[in-house]
Amino acid sequence: MKKIFSMVMLSALFLCLLSIPSPSARAGELDSFIQSLNIEANADFGAFKARLSASFGVPVPEINVLISNVETPADAYMCLKAGQIAKQPADIVLREYKANKGKGWGVIAKNLGIKPGSKEFHELKRGDFAGGKESGESTGKGKMNGKGKGRGK
Repeated sequence: MKKIFSMVMLSALFLCLLSIPSPSARAGELDSFIQSLNIEANADFGAFKARLSASFGVPVPEINVLISNVETPADAYMCLKAGQIAKQPADIVLREYKANKGKGWGVIAKNLGIKPGSKEFHELKRGDFAGGKESGESTGKGKMNGKGKGRGK
């Protein structure tokens, strides 16, 4: 009887462990979001740049410069979003991106001061690119200082 009970408990434990999403599964969600951004950009590059501009309050010419300095259009979005969350200017975010792009956005975010597991880190990983102004928008003057609505309280 003890053996059967032990086997049932081990099986239940195993099933519980299988139901917990792995870090790679959660990272897969971000990867999927990034892939969808690149597909969107490839379908209509002008509209994608306009959407970045409108969402982050950065003029299109600055969006063009940013896109020319990153590997993919989605990386431009991630730079803008990470800069907005970390309240860091574009040059700092780009420097961190170039130094650590092979290590992933989690490392870049951490180096920018976004603590792993924090609300801000989850906001970045969630990959939330809604139309219109992002929450915590920039000033609209082309600088990603994150002092828009909802910031600086």
